[in-house]
Amino acid sequence: MLPALKKYLLLPKLVKLSSHAPKDPSAAWDQYWGKIRATGARGDVLWDSGSDHELQAYLEHLTRQLDPSLPLVDVGCGSGVFSRALAPYFPHVLGVDVSANAIARAAAEPDGMERVSYVSADMTAPAGARAVADALAAAGFTGEANIFIRGVLHVLKRPAQAALAAQLHPIAGRRGRLFLAETDFRGNPVQYVSHLGATVQSIPGPLERAIRALPMPGRFGAEQRRRAFPEASWDVVEDGPVTIETRPLTSADRPEQIPGYFAVLQAR
Repeated sequence: MLPALKKYLLLPKLVKLSSHAPKDPSAAWDQYWGKIRATGARGDVLWDSGSDHELQAYLEHLTRQLDPSLPLVDVGCGSGVFSRALAPYFPHVLGVDVSANAIARAAAEPDGMERVSYVSADMTAPAGARAVADALAAAGFTGEANIFIRGVLHVLKRPAQAALAAQLHPIAGRRGRLFLAETDFRGNPVQYVSHLGATVQSIPGPLERAIRALPMPGRFGAEQRRRAFPEASWDVVEDGPVTIETRPLTSADRPEQIPGYFAVLQAR
């Protein structure tokens, strides 16, 4: 068999592993975070590189395009890595995640930042926007907010992507802006996991854990953004390619890199 085709022998294993994931995405995420033992470069979370290298690439856009006087809502915050890292740049950061287990872990992390708080909410539902407004009010902020999303939209189905965008629209309001960064890998699932070090013989532990527990990811680039954030409701301020980093998988200390897409959006 041609070497390039050998990777497709992975397919039956991927199908078997992914069959274990709960059908309800909210339950899947909560179950996943409930089993996480450690985060960072040596931890269990695939997309936590343990480095600020990826964030540094975002900061030029964030500090130039987002109003620094407004609070920031970190949607899909997980363990709060980006919430805490972004706290120096905004008066308050509210981390939001559908998983109560993720929020419990985020709240327990030592951050030394009084201006970071967390709330568990499903941001694809109207109750999510209300929970964000209440949590911001409790922190002393009312009105518009900036929004940060990293690695959330590419794991949502199209209806959920559109629902999330609709709930975020009133949060951004006239003054807030939304920054998103998502994986935009141009290949099928077998090619994707092979890119991250999966072979017929073995799959890196954090990658296998994600395949076994979570919804199947897709890609989210300019085309997907146009569908989820229609031009009738959102203006694109800036967009382009970025690099998404995972924790090291194929070496001891070098994060894996995935082609990605970023956009800064303004609600109309």
